[in-house]
Amino acid sequence: MREAIIVVDMLNDFVTGALACDRGKAIVPHLAKFLDGARKAGVPVIFANDCHTPVVDREFKVWGPHAVEGTKGAEVIPELKLNKEIDYVVPKKRYSGFFQTGLDALLRELGVDTVIVTGLHAHMCCRHTAADAFQLGYEVEVASDCIDAFTKEDYDIGIKYLKEVYGAKVMTSDDFIAKWRK
Repeated sequence: MREAIIVVDMLNDFVTGALACDRGKAIVPHLAKFLDGARKAGVPVIFANDCHTPVVDREFKVWGPHAVEGTKGAEVIPELKLNKEIDYVVPKKRYSGFFQTGLDALLRELGVDTVIVTGLHAHMCCRHTAADAFQLGYEVEVASDCIDAFTKEDYDIGIKYLKEVYGAKVMTSDDFIAKWRK
């Protein structure tokens, strides 16, 4: 089994900006520690980031302008210490990290067969990313303390759906790190 972490939309606009999520702020310390542990264990870290075209992007009709290409709002939050030498960044224009992106090709080139989904939002972008991962034949795992949503209800709905529909294995980030150390 070869795992990779997909970090969905942990961007300035999602954590503190246009679509700020207080619950998203709460997972930052866990996610930062998790990504550090993954990097030390040689597990690829892939950021699947909203990166919208100014003015015309269709998501703006639903959510208003956010994560506009080239703005600070579209950058990964500094606490996650994006390492451009070893981490990967996949820009996305829709909810799923796979839809019309190079994520599938990247994962296959890395020899990955299992994705660990983290980030925002469990019931939306993480769910759509997990759906496409499952449809493409990847095993889906979730670091339960490194994923969240606007509300506890949205989080619970998202996690339940990932487990029941995609058979996602759900563990804490500490459990993953302990497993990699063995």
